[in-house]
Amino acid sequence: MSDLLKRHRAVMPNWVALYYDEPLEIVSGKGCRVQDAQGNSYLDFFAGILTNMLGYDVPEVQEAVNRQLRSGVVHTSTLYLIRSQVELAEKIAALSGIDNPKVFFTNSGTEANETALLLATHARGSDQVLAMRNSYHGRSYAATAVTGNRSWKNSSLSPLNVHYLHGTDRDRFPGMSDEEYARFCVEDLTSVLDSATAGGVACLIIEPVQGVGGFTAVPDGLIGEFKKTLDEHGILLISDEVQTGWGRTGETFWGIQAHGVTPDAMTFAKGLGNGFAIGGVVARGELLDALPANGISTFGGNPLSTAAAHATLDYLLSHDLQAQAHRLGTKMITELRRAAEGLPVVGAVRGKGLMFAVDLVDPATGEPSPAIAGRVMEETRARGLLIGKGGLHGNTLRMAPPLTLSEAEAEEGLAALVQALEAVARERRADQG
Repeated sequence: MSDLLKRHRAVMPNWVALYYDEPLEIVSGKGCRVQDAQGNSYLDFFAGILTNMLGYDVPEVQEAVNRQLRSGVVHTSTLYLIRSQVELAEKIAALSGIDNPKVFFTNSGTEANETALLLATHARGSDQVLAMRNSYHGRSYAATAVTGNRSWKNSSLSPLNVHYLHGTDRDRFPGMSDEEYARFCVEDLTSVLDSATAGGVACLIIEPVQGVGGFTAVPDGLIGEFKKTLDEHGILLISDEVQTGWGRTGETFWGIQAHGVTPDAMTFAKGLGNGFAIGGVVARGELLDALPANGISTFGGNPLSTAAAHATLDYLLSHDLQAQAHRLGTKMITELRRAAEGLPVVGAVRGKGLMFAVDLVDPATGEPSPAIAGRVMEETRARGLLIGKGGLHGNTLRMAPPLTLSEAEAEEGLAALVQALEAVARERRADQG
C-alpha cells in the first residue's frame, strides 16, 4: 500500500471510493492522455467523470484562466457585476432553446439540481416530484431524495414527496416490443398521477441518458410522450444535462433534444468548465425570477470559472466537437457491439456519441457481475486505458473520453478495451473448464 493511500484512508471518509486494486495518482496530462506518479501513461476514456471535456492542458482555456489570474481578481461574489458571467449566460441562454431564458450559476451539478427543484416546488406550491428509477442527481439532501439508485441513497428521509417512474428499465420487460414498452411507461405515469399523488405535482426531473445509472437511456421520443401528460396537469419538466449536455451524445447538443421537446429548465455542470468548478440552471425567466427571498451564490459563476467555461464553450463550438462525438461514437459503438458478439461476459453494449457502456455478466448465469467488471477495469489499466464504472448493479463499464478524441486515439482505446474483455473472458473459461 502506498504512503498516499494510507494517508487517504486515514483522513478521508470510507465512502469516498477509489478505483483499482492499487489506486493511482494522476500528476500530469496533455490532450487525452494522463500520467501517474510512477510515470505510466494512460489514454483517458473517463475524463474526470465526463468533466475534462476538452482534455488536458488546452492552450485556449489555459490562456483565458491565466488572463483572469493576471488581473488579480479570482473572486468578487455575485454582489458585483461579472462581465464573463454575463457573457457566458447570454451564450448558454441562446443555446438552450428555452423561451425567454435566464441563467443562474452554481458550483456543481448537485447544486444546480437543488436549485431547479427549488424553482419547481415554489412555482407549483408542491413538494411532490416525479423522478426515474435508476437515476442519480447528486449527493445533497434533495438531490439524493430524487435519486432512484439504492447504491447512492444514504437516507430514506427527504424534503420531497417523490414517485419513481419506469422508462430506463427496458431490460426488465423482455417480452415487450419497443412500442409496447413506451406505451407501458406512459400508462405508468398516468397511473402514478391518478393513484399515488395528491394532485398538483411540481415537476419531473429526468436524465436523458443516466450517468451513474450506467448510461441507460429512456427510448427516444418517450420524454415527448411524457410531456403531453405533464402539460395536461401543469407539471414542469426539468432535464438534468449534467452529463449529456454540450453535444456529448453526438446527435443533439442537449440530450433532451432527441425527444423533440423543450423543457422548462435544464441543469448543467461538469464539462462546461473543463475541470473548473461550475454548474447552473437555465430556465424560463419567469421561473427563475419568481423566487421571493434573496439569493446569491458566493462562488457560483466566479470570474475564474466563467473565464474557463467561456473558453471551453467557444472551443467546443468552433471545432464542432458535437459532430466529432457523433462520428467517433457511432463508429466505436458499432465496432464494440461486433466484438462483443463472441464474448459471453458481455451482456449489452449501448450508448450515444462519446457516452457508451458495456454491461458485464457471469457467462454461466447471465447475472450482472461487478467482479468481472472490476477485472476488466484492471485489464484496461494494464493496457494503458482508464475507464469508469457504474450501473444499478455496479457491473457496467462507462466510457466517456474527451470530445477532442482523435480517430487514432479512438481506435487505440477501443482495441485496449476489446483486448481486456477478451482476456477476462479467457480467464472465465479457464476457471470453468
